[in-house]
Amino acid sequence: MTILPVSVLRALERFHAGRPWDHNAHYHRWILRQLPRRYGHALDVGCGSGDLVRLLAGRSTESVLGIDADSAIVRQARELSSPALPVTFTVADAMVGLASGPEGSYDVVTCVAVVHHLPYAEALALLRRQLAPGGTLVVVGLSRAEGFVDHLVGAVAIPANLVMAWAKNRGRSAARPVAMTARTRVAEMGFGEVVREARRVLPGCRVRRWLFWRYTLVWRRPKQG
Repeated sequence: MTILPVSVLRALERFHAGRPWDHNAHYHRWILRQLPRRYGHALDVGCGSGDLVRLLAGRSTESVLGIDADSAIVRQARELSSPALPVTFTVADAMVGLASGPEGSYDVVTCVAVVHHLPYAEALALLRRQLAPGGTLVVVGLSRAEGFVDHLVGAVAIPANLVMAWAKNRGRSAARPVAMTARTRVAEMGFGEVVREARRVLPGCRVRRWLFWRYTLVWRRPKQG
């Protein structure tokens, strides 16, 4: 379902090409608000250039691990991170990395714009596996627009996206754009299916639609079990 004429969509693409900004990083501060003020070990799956890992490190009393399948972006993450930070970056396929680590290793697990690249239910189960009792999982994901509410939220996001692009790039040099660097993939699951599968794998999780074509999932593993 196309809600705007092709000519308008192309004009929007030209506008954003000159004023890029990272929709995923927009939710990083929100992610921190879902987490305890202090925690031990943390894991960020699909860490990219490490922005969220470095934020998580500010609250960790132990260490933070970031994993990503892209060796070039992991190298960049290492270069951008101070040696004083308790962070480690590893090149690993998300599913392999999650399956190979010891169960219950992390007090915090985050995953931003990754699960729609993976077998969804299996990925959630592996994320759950990594979480220690009492730990917190936060996912920011993408879903396919398939109904009236989805398209309404998408329509509201268009002017909001223009405002954010203008605000985030105001006074910014063209040599220092704020842009998403990860490869993108169109989400195949609709929001309804996302919610159903999430609640099946993670009973009691909170799933919410957001602007800018994202949803969030928060789940806290019971301290017992």
